[in-house]
Amino acid sequence: MSAVTEKQVLETLSQIIDPDFRKDIVALGFVKDIVIESGKVSFTIELTTPACPVKEEFRRQATELVSAMDGVTNVQVNITSNVQTQARPGTRAIPGIKNIIAVASGKGGVGKSTTAVNLAVALAQTGAKTGLLDADIYGPSIPRMMGLSGRQPRVKDKTILPLGNFGVTTMSIGFLVPEDQAMIWRGPMVAGALTQLLNDVAWGELDYLVIDLPPGTGDAQLTLTQNAPVTAAVIVTTPQDIALADARKGIAMFNKVNVPVLGIVENMSVFICPHCGEGSHIFSQGGAERLAEEHETRVLAHIPLDMQIREDSDAGTPIVAAHPDSAQSEAYRTLAGEVARHISVLNSRKIDIPVVMQMQP
Repeated sequence: MSAVTEKQVLETLSQIIDPDFRKDIVALGFVKDIVIESGKVSFTIELTTPACPVKEEFRRQATELVSAMDGVTNVQVNITSNVQTQARPGTRAIPGIKNIIAVASGKGGVGKSTTAVNLAVALAQTGAKTGLLDADIYGPSIPRMMGLSGRQPRVKDKTILPLGNFGVTTMSIGFLVPEDQAMIWRGPMVAGALTQLLNDVAWGELDYLVIDLPPGTGDAQLTLTQNAPVTAAVIVTTPQDIALADARKGIAMFNKVNVPVLGIVENMSVFICPHCGEGSHIFSQGGAERLAEEHETRVLAHIPLDMQIREDSDAGTPIVAAHPDSAQSEAYRTLAGEVARHISVLNSRKIDIPVVMQMQP
């Protein structure tokens, strides 16, 4: 029985194709640190995000393929990640932050903040270094939803030290003013506050900073998209026509400022009766798909209209943390995986990997 060589291991692993990049993981440079000792083979697959939806499938395929090689008695596959970043022309990078994800909606009341919170926590649960910025100056809800109400950040050397919970570094104007105090500010004051929250906060090293934008297409949106290196945007809507009409305006705004729209989250997609289990499309059906087709993008996730999501948000524990094994949490994990993979595709253009972005059915 001949000894296994590194070349043979690489040839075997080249059978594994990345579904987004449409190339094998060896050609993509994902396979590293191959060690072969007396039939025992270990190696690392370094992905572009810890939230990769197919990482366990890669592990399974790699283990099975290499185990079937002559002379192999044991296989150890380590999965790591190295999140890429890409500078956006005309904006100044924020030190330590690799990717900024804007979560937006054309109108209020569609569950945008709930989506942003659960997206951030779901990303953090994969091992990604994640931050969350509440950019809604007039109606900050992130402190309550993240279980941080009543707490105040410290200031050190004129830099704000953000708070954290559920593995997510979090900042909001709501930490700096009383909860019942109205913010009666004009546009320039809002712009100044947002600039401070971005640049005067000790964010540390982050793979992803999720920004919960206020509804609409006003000062806050323009300030962030024109001055911050926003990687991409996620649009949250409900299936009803009035929400979709406003979501179109949000997509149009991001197109004008050259921020890619990753896709659409259809919130309150369906109500599942807790008694009979039957689904009811209270806010209509198929709206997000029509909007995605119209704007040549994709539906990233369908989130149900569910009482548990609301109760957990009000209690300050996002459902992905409070009930991680629920079907509702799985929907948010799907969203996190889709967001991470499409950001990896966007950033791959910097490192010149040929890519075909797949539309989701």
